Amino acid sequence: MIKTKVTWPDVDVMARTIYGEARAEPIAGKIAVGRIIINRAEMDLRGDGKPDWWGEGIAGVCQAPMQFSCWNPTDPNRSLLMAVPLGDRIFANCIAAAALAIAGEGAAWLCSCTHYHARGVSPAWAKGKAPAGIIGQHLFYTGID
Repeated sequence: MIKTKVTWPDVDVMARTIYGEARAEPIAGKIAVGRIIINRAEMDLRGDGKPDWWGEGIAGVCQAPMQFSCWNPTDPNRSLLMAVPLGDRIFANCIAAAALAIAGEGAAWLCSCTHYHARGVSPAWAKGKAPAGIIGQHLFYTGID
């Protein structure tokens, strides 16, 4: 269980982020993206109690500029995640994945992961780093500052 206070808007934003980033992934991949969000929301990078560069709280982490590409104004996924209806089957699966991530589900090695990227993408921050694990089409990392 996480220590961050979670509201329905947080769950909704997290589920939309999962939808935008990992809707085609298996449930384990969706939960893993949720764990990244939670890990960032719960981590105090400098131990100073001040806001961190990747946002504060679940919705803040999801919607911080340049953190999850699906929220970038020019990303084609943004219009999709903003318009997905609550009754959509895939979105309902993303809501379930968000709830499971909040409940602490997911592979144990995900507990310290704060970053991921899709296969076929090579972000500068991942150069020379070995992934902690791979689920579906995403590589997950620890130790990224």
